[in-house]
Amino acid sequence: MDRQLTLMVVHAHPDDECLSTGGILARYTDEGIRTVLVTCTNGEQGDDQGGVKPGEPGHDDAAVAERRLSELRESVAHLGLDHLELLGYRDSGMDGWDTNAHPDAFANVPVETAAAKLAALMEHYRPQVVVTYDETGGGGYGHPDHVQAHRITAAAVESTGIPDKFYYTAMPRTAILRMFELMRDSGVDLGGFEPSDDFGTPDDRVTSIIDVTPYVERKLKALKAHESQGENIFLLRMPEEAQHQAFSHEAFERKLCRVDAPDHEEDLFAGLRDASHPDQ
Repeated sequence: MDRQLTLMVVHAHPDDECLSTGGILARYTDEGIRTVLVTCTNGEQGDDQGGVKPGEPGHDDAAVAERRLSELRESVAHLGLDHLELLGYRDSGMDGWDTNAHPDAFANVPVETAAAKLAALMEHYRPQVVVTYDETGGGGYGHPDHVQAHRITAAAVESTGIPDKFYYTAMPRTAILRMFELMRDSGVDLGGFEPSDDFGTPDDRVTSIIDVTPYVERKLKALKAHESQGENIFLLRMPEEAQHQAFSHEAFERKLCRVDAPDHEEDLFAGLRDASHPDQ
């Protein structure tokens, strides 16, 4: 029996699903492709009510996790996803935080242990296409949980041999520069942040750019569902026109392809749609 076309996207925290993959998740769901979001941590190191930061008096890790997972489910509903899977690991916090040393932090879990849990999900869903971050956690981001998500996904892809195509999310450097220029022109307060010359993905590594223009509104609704972290999502402070321009396309770097597909794609399922899947 032919496998149902399936997309599996692996992210580190609640809210990570929106910006780089919210469009493809909504688009492929609408096309009848089964969509599976795997979220590795519960987001304990996000902001608490009133903007209380991790480590400050009054920050309640358990309450933050409960709130963020509730927001994640709302986000998933906006995107229309078929399945949400939670690995349930503890948020490690940003690189250099004291929380990095917590023995239960996701970044400290042996790769083989977490990869085995993810591999079991791959065995269950049999995804042809898998997406996660690159080895830097996504364009040089460097967050310990993003790097760990990359490690366990790469290990699970290799150990199962199930996916036909494997992608990293990408932030093309030219697109990053345009976006920051657009934000400055729009008066967005970037808090002094300026992207370095090596921030983002080199353009020559980007293999796949997916038009998700019809799904921008759903991406925005999904992102706004994570209201407890709104202070940290500066893209929500952009003017509406700028948001639509920034969110209308999603880029990827293809790392594995076992099927006949073009070097540069406009569809992550290029080479996988055929007569045996008449509805795809």
